[in-house]
Amino acid sequence: MCADRKFSFSVCVYDRIRLQYCCNATGSLFLTKQNTAVNQTIPYETSIEKTYTMNPDIYSMLPEDFPWSGHRMGQCAVVGSGGILKNSSCGREIDSADFVIRFNLAYINNSDVGLKTDLITINPSQIQKEYKNLEKDPDPLVERVSVYGNASLAMPAFAYTTCTALSISALKVLHPVRPQQPFMFFSPMYLRTLDRFWKERGLKSIRLSTGFMLISTALELCDNVHVYGFWPFGTDLQDNPVPYHYYNELGPHRYLHAMPEEFVRLLQLHSKGALTLHLQPCSSDNL
Repeated sequence: MCADRKFSFSVCVYDRIRLQYCCNATGSLFLTKQNTAVNQTIPYETSIEKTYTMNPDIYSMLPEDFPWSGHRMGQCAVVGSGGILKNSSCGREIDSADFVIRFNLAYINNSDVGLKTDLITINPSQIQKEYKNLEKDPDPLVERVSVYGNASLAMPAFAYTTCTALSISALKVLHPVRPQQPFMFFSPMYLRTLDRFWKERGLKSIRLSTGFMLISTALELCDNVHVYGFWPFGTDLQDNPVPYHYYNELGPHRYLHAMPEEFVRLLQLHSKGALTLHLQPCSSDNL
């Protein structure tokens, strides 16, 4: 993608170098045994005063390293949950990517969003709302994550203090029964640094959306980044109404993320050639 045009190539390299120099997703995106120690003080992403002390029990369940450590990904598909993906026929195109990132245990299907999943996030609020009796009845969550095969699971355990117990409860339930499925906590140091990176460039939001965070990560880790399902508006390009999510009727959290503003940044990155933003239905002829 970057190599299509000489100018775009230089811009892409510059954007990636800036992100790598600032944030270093390669070595600090998640907490692992390689970059974390027992009794280490972990700061919270959104609080200067609050900290968490890494205990031996939780440390023992951290992954040794990133599952993809030591090599770059080729083409990455970052798949948001926007309703623009409904009836898009993008499934085959998404599944053709080398690495596929999804969010919030989003439902998958062959036709519109594909099935391949390499990394998927879990929102702590999902544990709170959908899996209230997790310790007594873990089966619903176990069944839900098993749909994604051995895809890595990621949670922002140290974004807010309220996220920690919910994330740890999910880790303790899933780690013993699905040890082949990596379960990782986002590094709050990485997320804090990434947040500062974008705010210094004028992005205004209380906290970056997880989608925007992982698109930024993909720009560091992948040779080509294709972005699907990021569309914060109620109608598509032809003025047809679209739901906010392709799989339910829930609306955005209007006080937390600056979705339209983030979308403008994605358009800018698309125009530079740093990523490809997909906003139209996909054609089977593309494969």
